[in-house]
Amino acid sequence: MSRLRHGVRRVLAGEVGLEVIVGGTGPPLVLIQTGLLAEECAPLADALARDFTTIRCHRRGYAGSDPVTGPGSIGRDARDCAALLTALGTDSAHVLGLSYSGAVALQLAADLPERVRSLILIEPPPVHLAEFRSACVELEREFTVAGADAALAHLMEIVSGPDWRAVLDRQLPGARAQATADAPTFFTTDLPALLAWTFTAIDAARVQAPVLYLGGTASGPWFAEIKDLITTWFPHARSVLLPNADHGLALTHPTSLAAAITTFTAELGELPAP
Repeated sequence: MSRLRHGVRRVLAGEVGLEVIVGGTGPPLVLIQTGLLAEECAPLADALARDFTTIRCHRRGYAGSDPVTGPGSIGRDARDCAALLTALGTDSAHVLGLSYSGAVALQLAADLPERVRSLILIEPPPVHLAEFRSACVELEREFTVAGADAALAHLMEIVSGPDWRAVLDRQLPGARAQATADAPTFFTTDLPALLAWTFTAIDAARVQAPVLYLGGTASGPWFAEIKDLITTWFPHARSVLLPNADHGLALTHPTSLAAAITTFTAELGELPAP
């Protein structure tokens, strides 16, 4: 049983204060916060709490964590995650990355493989695609010209469709207001960091952890291509696609995701077989 203290608190992780939410019981599982929606992993963490000690961390510039200083980078976010584990007295953990934070999880697993027991990737960003990169540049421009509300709406419609407001209001009350407050971090720090990030097969070869890829059948061609790339880099990866789920699957299908994660981890011998 984990000795981590449950609840919400700020933790000094190296040089930065990060807001952390700990819950559940079992082996530690870090859910790295994705871009824009600080609480997007909250329903999934709740669904996993029976089998894992869940550690949700808000990255720099989000919610109750310290503001961003200087240019952002995927590498810095990965180092922050490692520093958080150290501050919590946890040598290693299962690590989950969703969308933007899938890049962070990949970088952490490559740079510090001894800290990552397993690598769980939910539709990481397809930064290798020119069309995706162009969309990111357009979002940066829209934020500068039209403001946070317009850029936020455009992004959410791209990834989650026209019903994104109803989904957010149902699954994460208050998330729209929090996303608007955090939007400057996403559009001026996260997007440039993502566009500057490079990760190749050479980097992937440094990853030692077992890999689980999770996605949705309705997420579109960008994420179909990233699935193919991940399974090329990691030919022994387990891959699970949820029927009719799109890129918002952490909000719409948390129970199904949790079941897949629990099954995968049980097969590694860290949990009783479900």
